[in-house]
Amino acid sequence: MEDNQIKNNSNESQKASANYDVVIIGGGPAGSTAAIYAARSGLKTLVVDKGLTSGALGITSKIVNYPGIVEEISGAQLVEKMREQAKLFGAEYISDKVIGVDLQSETKSIFGNGGVYNSRFVIISTGSMGRGVRIQGEDRLLGHGVSYCATCDAAFYRNKDVVVAGNTDEAIEEALFLTKYANQVYFLSQTERLAAPQELVETLKNHPKVILYAGTKLKEIIGENRVEAVLAVQSDQHEVLLSVSGAFVYLQGGRPVTDFIQGQLEVSQSGCLIVDSSFQTSIPGVYAIGDVLCTHVKQVVVSAAEGAIAAMAIEKEINGRSRMMVDWSEKKQ
Repeated sequence: MEDNQIKNNSNESQKASANYDVVIIGGGPAGSTAAIYAARSGLKTLVVDKGLTSGALGITSKIVNYPGIVEEISGAQLVEKMREQAKLFGAEYISDKVIGVDLQSETKSIFGNGGVYNSRFVIISTGSMGRGVRIQGEDRLLGHGVSYCATCDAAFYRNKDVVVAGNTDEAIEEALFLTKYANQVYFLSQTERLAAPQELVETLKNHPKVILYAGTKLKEIIGENRVEAVLAVQSDQHEVLLSVSGAFVYLQGGRPVTDFIQGQLEVSQSGCLIVDSSFQTSIPGVYAIGDVLCTHVKQVVVSAAEGAIAAMAIEKEINGRSRMMVDWSEKKQ
């Protein structure tokens, strides 16, 4: 056992000291798809990831709308399939937490607890589960009625009652999307005034399926194996108990996980990374995909597409070609 541990540690150290063509931070659907395309194109590719179930998809219990996957599948199973495919093309995965980066130099450095990973190009796909303040019961029931994506999970709550907590335009749009499926949508805004365009607020208020609780804070999410109810507190300290099957949480804007960047990249007011049409950030050679983007639609297939585009853009840059390769199996020009 000790010999194996020493061997494993030696392997990790070798990875940490090696130089790569591209290092991908985050191994969810966006990052793993980027790894598939990058590795298949012959780029030396490393994915640094905290673990299979560390991201939003990894803790999703059911996915039924991913193209080509007919059977019901869990998020973790789908991510694992993507990772295995990436590994078949030569991508390497390492379990580590990124604590800092140096993106200013031509050779980028990614600092993890296990070492430093150097590369010419970096793809950031760390997701948006970075909210610090948690609701009682939220972590325990995440994936079992607690969700951060109505467009992903709304169909599971057909003819059921759900609650949405938040006060932003994202929260309102997600609540309105839920009305297509749910029987009743309780909208809890922690502030009396919603931080969204007035037209959108009026649409929410006037929707027959929505009951708005302004100045009401979500206090607890209740349930044994699944969400059964939520406890909320109004501004006058009056408590409200709502029987629901799902709780969709959009508090503090669901800020992306970008703390390790330490201000090196341009971000929006919501803390999302700003990219161009090829998903390159304000620093050449650094790309961002998935839920770290404000304009990103939170669907697995969209994240995968962004990963493919970013990887093709990097391959184009490395090989000095005038256009992206449509298919890696084509003869390179």
